Amino acid sequence: MLATAWFLDNAWLIPLIPGVAFFVIILLGKRLPMKGAEVGLASMAASLVLAVGTAVQWIQRTNDAGEGFVEPVVRKWTWWQNAGIELSIGQHIDGLSVMLLFLVTFISLLVQIFSLEYVRGDRRYTHFFAALTLFSAGMLVMVLAENTVQLILGWEIMGLCSFMLIGHWWEDEANSRAALKAFFTVRVGDVGLLVGVTMLYFGSNDWAVEHGYGSGFSIRGISAWALSGDGSHQLLLWTAVALFIACIGKSGQFPLHTWLPDAMAGPTPVSSLLHSSTMVVAGVFLVARLYPVFWEGFSIPDSSVNLIVVIAGITILISGLLAFVQDDIKKVLAYSTVGQLGYMMLGLGAGAWMPAVFHIFTHAFFKCCLFLCAGSVSHSGSHHSFDMKKDMGGLRKAMPITFGAWIVSSLALVGMFPFAGFFSKDEIIDNVGHNGYAVFKWIALVGAALTAMYTVRATYLTFLGQPRGAAAGEHHDVHAVHTGDAHDVDSEPALESVHDAHDSHGPRESPKLILVPIAILAVLALGSGWTNPAMAGESWHNFAQYVEPHVAHGEEHAEEAAGEDHGEEAAATEEHATEEAAATEEHATGDAAATEEHDAEFPTVSHAEFKWVPNALTSLAIVAAAIVVSFAVCAALYGRKDRRLVGLTERVAPLRWGYTFLANKYYLDALYENVIVKAVAHPIAKAANWVNQNVIDGIVNGTGRAGKEVGEMVYRSVDQTLVDGAVNGSGWLAEETGEGLRPLQSGRVSQYGGLLFGAAAVGAIVLVIINV
Repeated sequence: MLATAWFLDNAWLIPLIPGVAFFVIILLGKRLPMKGAEVGLASMAASLVLAVGTAVQWIQRTNDAGEGFVEPVVRKWTWWQNAGIELSIGQHIDGLSVMLLFLVTFISLLVQIFSLEYVRGDRRYTHFFAALTLFSAGMLVMVLAENTVQLILGWEIMGLCSFMLIGHWWEDEANSRAALKAFFTVRVGDVGLLVGVTMLYFGSNDWAVEHGYGSGFSIRGISAWALSGDGSHQLLLWTAVALFIACIGKSGQFPLHTWLPDAMAGPTPVSSLLHSSTMVVAGVFLVARLYPVFWEGFSIPDSSVNLIVVIAGITILISGLLAFVQDDIKKVLAYSTVGQLGYMMLGLGAGAWMPAVFHIFTHAFFKCCLFLCAGSVSHSGSHHSFDMKKDMGGLRKAMPITFGAWIVSSLALVGMFPFAGFFSKDEIIDNVGHNGYAVFKWIALVGAALTAMYTVRATYLTFLGQPRGAAAGEHHDVHAVHTGDAHDVDSEPALESVHDAHDSHGPRESPKLILVPIAILAVLALGSGWTNPAMAGESWHNFAQYVEPHVAHGEEHAEEAAGEDHGEEAAATEEHATEEAAATEEHATGDAAATEEHDAEFPTVSHAEFKWVPNALTSLAIVAAAIVVSFAVCAALYGRKDRRLVGLTERVAPLRWGYTFLANKYYLDALYENVIVKAVAHPIAKAANWVNQNVIDGIVNGTGRAGKEVGEMVYRSVDQTLVDGAVNGSGWLAEETGEGLRPLQSGRVSQYGGLLFGAAAVGAIVLVIINV
């Protein structure tokens, strides 16, 4: 039995704290000294402390288990139950969730510190920190999810917050359009998530209930069912397709990647958080979390091609080419993110679960650092412009710390040894080839060369060569540039008036609140890869030891696919207590009584042996050659202005066609907005308008006319005849009665006395008669 501890048992507090902080900031933020920023910072710091405590205790728990299976720490509370359907909320703590809990809270805290200076004086400063805090809380809810319903909740919280943050400066039409584009594009993929979760529920529910997992929403139950061999392969296949469509939208994979570069319309801290550890990583996390479904659905160990690796391979290549034609430094980094997410998906699709998850870890540090460096350049070096050609160049001397951090993170991005990216990306490439996906290994190597080339181009245009525009001290108008694409925004004009006093001194190094997070991330971009160095012995593979699920040797599930045995796959599960009422807490940890035989919850994955020759050295040689070639071309084209290269894409027709094709982003936006939207949305809009005008308005208008006629009938028959008749009749009766009694009211005292005497006489006579 594995003992649990306080941090593991109460990890559910990690997303709860920033969730509560969001409401505190919204309600009280403007009355606080730092306008609510202190609440966001405190909440992320507290969550980070809890995440670190959880990680430490998970490491202890793993060490106690030795080589055995490490039972996840699962807690859940049922909040709705009816007719056999149970909905709960809780936590699922294992190596994957522990890693991401630390990553999200750590990156979020650094980004919020950076934001204190970067958005200082913003017109919606309080709302910015509120949305940023809720954004992190949404990712944490998803990471901790014990079931697919809770996973959807966190998924959609991030979607809402991304809409608010991308459109933070909504007064600019380009920003609001970019926010809408991101929101609706991701919603297209979300249809796949809802369909996939529904299919999983109805496919696995009976099996999950029978085996003590509660319901078909349980992530552990779904994983065990997928590997049990009891599920239909066709059901698993189409469920995996539906879920992966959601991942395509969320993680910016082809063909739904078009929203991600336009999301740069938001403030730079948003870009750094969104691209490093939150929203775009959610799709990769979904595949990693429900990996047995994809493993079985796509028959990953028994094929050399599947939907995931095809989409990932295309994404790596198209994003690398698009990065070459971007002048906005943030868009270069955005396409870089698209490509790196492609590597993660490629690893997962080829059975390299561990390298793909490790790349999530290392990529978060160097990609966040690169975005914050771009923000530092914009803040202090280019007068809030992100245009590399117009307002940058030669900034290495004025901004040495930013330049150094950029170089370190860039070397990590391209995968140079000994920087972090080498240890994760190179492992993906090696394992993809080792697992039989040889074609995609070479695609990944080509992508690595493209990454090195466009990174060198961005570095040269930003930090090397001669200063241009704002970098040279020219303060021209750098408001949003609207080209043919309504989403092109190369500046953050909302911050210009706030920081203009500082800009009068020309390019300079950024303040400490900006530099400290950058420096910390640069150190991690250099050293985080050493948490799992493939070339060292297994004793050095700490990341894999504590993050990758260990396969239990219990009940064997022989699985045959394509005539081959998948191998012996086993894992462990706790005994699930039956919930008798809502709000009943289930605490399923290693302390629960465990059965001797277990259902497998994670597949047996293979790991490629690290080899310097030919694998690692080939990759390094390709990257080094790409760096040298790209630097030489940049020096000739942008530095010396070599006449043979300047204007080459205008003089040579094929190059001009290629450049135009890339500059228009493969015309995908035109296809979506002018063809698909018009072909699908416009007819739907016309049909909806017809229904509105003829059906809904007909019902409303008919109801109005009927009401009017009924009112007129009531007026004539009831009001005029009955009510008014009764009122008028009572008035007539009163009037006639008064007329009849009027003679009795003469005003003569003698007459009144006579009447009184007469009445008394009559009364006396009556009394005499009665007595006699």
